[in-house]
Amino acid sequence: MSKTNHAPTDEPANSDTQANDDTPTDGADTTNRDGSMHASYAFGVCIREEASPDGDPVYRFQAPHHEGVVFDDPDTAELYADVYFDVNGFQEAGTGDRGVPPAIIQAGRDTLVGYLLTQPDTGRQWVASYYGEKPEKIDRYVARVRKRARLIRERAAERGVTETEG
Repeated sequence: MSKTNHAPTDEPANSDTQANDDTPTDGADTTNRDGSMHASYAFGVCIREEASPDGDPVYRFQAPHHEGVVFDDPDTAELYADVYFDVNGFQEAGTGDRGVPPAIIQAGRDTLVGYLLTQPDTGRQWVASYYGEKPEKIDRYVARVRKRARLIRERAAERGVTETEG
């Protein structure tokens, strides 16, 4: 997993994004309709592709009532979105530079592992070492988080939930 920029932003989620209930890895629309949409999900959650000041692409996670976060690669932004859905949303505001939101801590080890992997300078080997596990077990934790997030989005789609609901 590549490193993240993980810079909070003050921009609110764009309310005119189109909802899509699957992650990009399981069929979501990842086309950049206006050059900026990477993925959109139910409940107004999306990942937008933007250009950094040096021209490289960055991926901004946006959700209602969330300050927004910027990542250097799409996989990490998508994992962050999966963690967000896994815990039914969370706020990082007020947790400090190195804090972890309480919703993440309470969710369990696999969710915490997923969240830690979205943090700057925290990779798979570091997390495996921290927990005294093999990297393959870290991969299984992440797979569980991704699966739960996908199921949540699928159920939302079955119920006809759109981005403006919730």
